[in-house]
Amino acid sequence: MNYIVYCLDHDGMVEKRLANYDAHKAYLATSPVKTLVSGPVVAEDNQTMIGSFFLYESDSIEEVRSFNQADPFNEAGIWKTVDIRPFLKRVDNR
Repeated sequence: MNYIVYCLDHDGMVEKRLANYDAHKAYLATSPVKTLVSGPVVAEDNQTMIGSFFLYESDSIEEVRSFNQADPFNEAGIWKTVDIRPFLKRVDNR
């Protein structure tokens, strides 16, 4: 099953996000779930990072929740909101 994870940062988190980026990236490499797509959500200036988006493949939403909860960005208090939802992929034009 696929799952989307949509996270929005607290205001003013760019510096803290950058300070935790290497730990976050290393953590994602240990994923027990398959990462299909990931990257920062940006503001309307198309540059300022304001959140994170992930598309995972996993056997359960609990596995995705557990993995996301231990993410260094989450543990550093960067994300204000985290929304995890099942996703039915209908089209993939890659």
